Amino acid sequence: MNPENTALILIGYQNDYFEADGILHGVIESDAKAVLANTLEMLNALADSKLTIISTPILFTDDYQELDQPVGILKTIKDVGAFKRSSYGGETIAELKSFGDRIIEVPGKRGLNAFARTELENVLRKHGIQHVVLAGVVTSICIDSTGRSAHERGFSVYVLRDATCGRTDMEQDFYCENIFPLYANVLDHHALIEAIR
Repeated sequence: MNPENTALILIGYQNDYFEADGILHGVIESDAKAVLANTLEMLNALADSKLTIISTPILFTDDYQELDQPVGILKTIKDVGAFKRSSYGGETIAELKSFGDRIIEVPGKRGLNAFARTELENVLRKHGIQHVVLAGVVTSICIDSTGRSAHERGFSVYVLRDATCGRTDMEQDFYCENIFPLYANVLDHHALIEAIR
C-alpha cells in the first residue's frame, strides 16, 4: 500500500461518542477505549508518513434544521440533542486535536455517509487517493455506509477491524466477517502501520 495514494478516514471521533459523559457513549457496547488506543497508536506511528489523514465530523445546528423528518439514528441524535455544532459533545476529541493540521477536517457530514453533501470525494481526488482506510464509529452505520460509497466511487476500501466500533461485539464481528469482505479488505491497525511504513 503506497502512502502517497492512500487516505485514512476518521469517522465520529467526537466527544458525544468517545467521552464517558458523551450523549451517545452508551450506544457503543464494544470496546471504545481499545478502539481509541489503537487509533492513537496508528496515528502516532504514521504521523510522519505521506499518508493523507482526514476527519469527517457530524455536526448540526442547535435546532437541527438540517434534518427533515429524520428516522432511525438521526432521529435519536435529534431527540437526545447530540452533535450540536455549539456543544462540547460535538467537538472533536482532544486526542485528535493534538495532531493539529496533520489531520484534514472535511466538514458537512449530516448523515450516515461521509461522502454525502461534503467535499470528501473532491479532497480525495485532489490528493490522488486510490485507497481509503476507514476507522471510527459506528461500524454498521457510518463505517458501512461510507465504505460502500467509497467502493461505488472506484476507491479500493479497507476497514480496520480493531479501530472501528460496533454497537455490540456481535455486530462488530458480523460486519467484519460477513459484510465488509463483500466490498472491502479487513485488516487490523498493525497491518496498516506495516503496509504504510
